[in-house]
Amino acid sequence: MERIPITKAGYTALQEQVRHLKAVERQAVIRAIEEARAHGDLTENAEYEAAKERQAFLEGKISGLEHKIVCADVIDPQTISTDCVVFGCTVVLENLDTEEEVQYQLVGPDESDVRQGRISVSSPLGKAMIGKKVDDEVVVQTPGGIRRYELIDIRADCLR
Repeated sequence: MERIPITKAGYTALQEQVRHLKAVERQAVIRAIEEARAHGDLTENAEYEAAKERQAFLEGKISGLEHKIVCADVIDPQTISTDCVVFGCTVVLENLDTEEEVQYQLVGPDESDVRQGRISVSSPLGKAMIGKKVDDEVVVQTPGGIRRYELIDIRADCLR
C-alpha cells in the first residue's frame, strides 16, 4: 500500500469530510430515496433513480476518502528539519526574473491550494525544490517556459 504524505491539518480535514458525508449527506440521500419510494412505481420514477445515483456517487466518494485516510502518512511540519526542502516545510522563493518573492508550504496532493500558498510536493515546482538548500537555485519547466528561483528561506511553520 502506497503511503500518501499529508499534514496533520490535512488529515483532520479528511476525517471531518468523511464524518460530514456519513452524518449529513448520506442521511439526506436516504431520506430522498424513501420519499421517492413513497411516490409509487419505481420503474418510471426519476426522483428515485436520481437519488440512487447520488447514493452510489456518495458511497464512492466516502470509500475513496477512507482509502486516503488509511494510506495517510501524517507528518507534523513542526517536527521537520529545515536544513533542506522537505514535505511540510514552508519556503520563500525569489523569482530571479521579476525579483518577486513568493511563499509556499509543500503539502500532499489533496491539500494543495495555490491561492492559500500550499503547493503539492508532486507538482513541478514542488519536485524541483525537494532537497534544495537556502541560496540554491530552483529551475522548473512550466507551461509558460522555464522559471528560475532562488531559495531564500526554509521554515517549519505552517501557512494555515
